Amino acid sequence: MSTVSRRVFAATPARDALSTWNAIVDLLAPGAAHPARKELTAVAGIAASIISDRSPKDRAIVATGDGPRTRVYCLFDDDAVDGSDANEAALGYDPLKGDWAVSLPCGADELDWVQRALKKHGDRITARELDEPVAADQDEPTTAAAKLSLVPDLKGLLEP
Repeated sequence: MSTVSRRVFAATPARDALSTWNAIVDLLAPGAAHPARKELTAVAGIAASIISDRSPKDRAIVATGDGPRTRVYCLFDDDAVDGSDANEAALGYDPLKGDWAVSLPCGADELDWVQRALKKHGDRITARELDEPVAADQDEPTTAAAKLSLVPDLKGLLEP
């Protein structure tokens, strides 16, 4: 299993959806000169729409690159205002180093237009249906409940 970092951003009403996306961009592509920043800011309206729909509440925005995978969730309503579950701290690595990609969770009703709109900006930032795993994540749990389910692998212990 590869290394995964998790960040949680306060969204509406603590900040509007576009400001939330801009904060996420600052995490994923820190500094004005970061090579991925232009692509991330180009899709700001689309990403803000996904945040407005609350898709990243239980399903992560997933960033993959040469290093650890990064999952970004959003808090809404009282949780966003309270902010005690937020973790917007900078990462100790560049999540979009090398051959990077960002996958946005999207409701089924919006998926077609979101995918078409993202495609106009390249193929690194994509959208997936809420319950669809990210290709790189298929070995990872996709929900909080699945993450809490611990099943020991005893096969190796029983073999001589």
